[in-house]
Formats: sequence, structure tokens, C-alpha cells
Amino acid sequence: MSEGEAVIEDVVARWHRYMRGDLTGGLEELLADDVVFYSPVVYTPQRGKEITVRYLEAAAGSLSGTDLAGGGFTYTKQVLSGDTAVLEFETSVQGKYVNGVDIIRCDDTGRIVEFRVMMRPLQAIQAVHEEMGRRLAAVAGGHHSDG
Repeated sequence: MSEGEAVIEDVVARWHRYMRGDLTGGLEELLADDVVFYSPVVYTPQRGKEITVRYLEAAAGSLSGTDLAGGGFTYTKQVLSGDTAVLEFETSVQGKYVNGVDIIRCDDTGRIVEFRVMMRPLQAIQAVHEEMGRRLAAVAGGHHSDG
């Protein structure tokens, strides 16, 4: 195993702890200051730790799968290579099945420098977009833009 692969393994382990609510330092501990977040529902890449924290927290809440249809958020596959991890997930939002991947790239210090989320099918993306919009608007005091 290369040094980069050991680093991404540690980052992914810490990401899983964050998703379970067990990471003491939260996202602040995981993200590089200049992290770039690519959302499936916003055209423009979001740059910087502060905005990335807001989007990832909204996404985690939106994708938790605690709606009436059940089907909580679950990672189903994981592929690690070099400084990058691809984590496939399944959940439901507003009763819609959601399948997607988180693509996470880290630096040598174990901080996430790029976080990309891709999802399918289209109706799931629309449901997630609506749910994230509500959550981001609540955090921003009612100001939300789709980029």
C-alpha cells in the first residue's frame, strides 16, 4: 500500500465516523481550507471550507433517508485508489430512490481537497434539490441561490 492510499483510507474512515456522528472535530477536521465541492444540483463549484461545510451538512441531512418511505442512507461500495475514494450510496428522499457516489480526493496531510457528489435517477436529483434548498435557505436565513 502506498502512502497516498494509507492517507485516503484514514480520510474515508474519518468520513464514515462523521456520517455516524462520531467525529469529534466534525467537518472542520476533515476539510482543507481551499476544498472544492461539486454538487449534483448546483452548476458552480463551491470553493472554501465554510461553504463546503454548509453544503455537506445540508446534503447529509437531506440524504439521511428518514422520510416515511424508510430506506436510510447506506454506503454500498467503496473503491480507493491513490489519493481518491469513490463511495457508492443508496437512500430515499421524499419517497424517491436515490443512488449516487461521493468522490473524495485528499491531500498528503489527510484533508479533503475535493468532494464531488453524483446522483441518479433524475426524480431523485429533483427531490434532493428541493430538500437541500429548504435546508440551505434555513441556514442562510432565507437566502438561497442555485448558482
